[in-house]
Amino acid sequence: MKYRIIGNMTGNSMDAIDLVLTEFDGDVMTDICAYTKPYSKDMQQRMEVLREDVKNKTPKEIEALPDFQSIHDDYVREVAECVNEMCAQNNIDKKTIDAIGFHGKTLDHNPPSKAKKEGTLPYTLQIGSGQMLADLTGIKVVYDFRSDCIQAGFDGAPLVPPHNAHIAAKEGDGCFYNGGNTSNFAIIVNRTAQIGADAGPFNEYTDNYIRRHTNEAFDKNGMFGSKGNLNKKLLQTIFDCGRSFYETPLPKSGDPAYYHKDEIFRYAQNVDFNDAVYTFEYAAAYIATQALTLVPDCVQMPSDMLLFGGGWKNPIVRRSFENLLKGKGYVLPEHEASFEKLRTRFVKEPCVRMSQYADYMEARLFADLARYKLENKAWKIPEVINTGKKIVCGRIAVPCETRTKYNDCINRAAKGWQQNIYAYMQALNTK
Repeated sequence: MKYRIIGNMTGNSMDAIDLVLTEFDGDVMTDICAYTKPYSKDMQQRMEVLREDVKNKTPKEIEALPDFQSIHDDYVREVAECVNEMCAQNNIDKKTIDAIGFHGKTLDHNPPSKAKKEGTLPYTLQIGSGQMLADLTGIKVVYDFRSDCIQAGFDGAPLVPPHNAHIAAKEGDGCFYNGGNTSNFAIIVNRTAQIGADAGPFNEYTDNYIRRHTNEAFDKNGMFGSKGNLNKKLLQTIFDCGRSFYETPLPKSGDPAYYHKDEIFRYAQNVDFNDAVYTFEYAAAYIATQALTLVPDCVQMPSDMLLFGGGWKNPIVRRSFENLLKGKGYVLPEHEASFEKLRTRFVKEPCVRMSQYADYMEARLFADLARYKLENKAWKIPEVINTGKKIVCGRIAVPCETRTKYNDCINRAAKGWQQNIYAYMQALNTK
């Protein structure tokens, strides 16, 4: 079937609202138009404060926070305004759009891979009422994709491997590496996702450090990092602070809370500014490489590396990644053996290139997920498929002009969802 779906992504970095309208003819994808609007500093700051306030809280506790509703509503209104503006600017009749794939804003994440290690219960927190977005745009919305995975016992991130497999139909097999606030990768062999995982912080350190010390939003073209040098002690500190996550076996999903940003920034106070920026950029490439050393030997390691996301446009990050894959560049002493082993797994010298789908990949992913929900098809995440299970991700909201109050501002798998499921099962058993 053919679909025209708008995909939306608002990443952990809260840098911008990204939209892309994609036409699907089966797994053949054609982008019609795209739209990006940077967040105001005020919204970034409000959302960062909210991120701290909601940690480890249940939906009732979150909804009781004084500023929650206003921040939530302003966030959804901004997404709706962007959808309406994109359609108006490109003369798109909204009646021709089948759905919006809406990710929502992740503020807390405690997936099974982390919860099992710590003896806690898994949950994930995304805010964003799909019903409110549907009402404000007049378009059906598919949303809350991650809850189904968490409630089935899986991490719920990254969700991108099946989308990468669809891209492989045109670009061929390889290791598909996304560089956003967090980096994640999927290995595609015979157009099938073999494994996928989050690697760790990518733009997280650099972008936040730049914003704290300059009026710039990021290190455009490496203008600061190119003046600096690697600080090996800072690199070691970065890895040590996130070691418990970086050394977790695959598959796994990450969250900014795991990376101890404030602790690392306190250490960086004693480092030259440009050296710190360069080291944060080198660390992005280093962590992306280190994650590949965790890929099980039974999974074929492709030599073709296809890059997605704006983070790879930084020349220092990309050059450092290429060098590390080829056995060049500085490696922490504890990783010398694993990095050398990784290098021997490539059949030929790694070829690193930007994908033709590099822009708006994460937004398009949620358009693709929405398509699968509309067809009630299981999303083929490797960790799920390997267990023989099938999961259809998401829920659907249909526009309603009379609705004024929304009960879907928080996703279904937020903290405490197990109690709700338990009560539900008890009710079923008593019938």
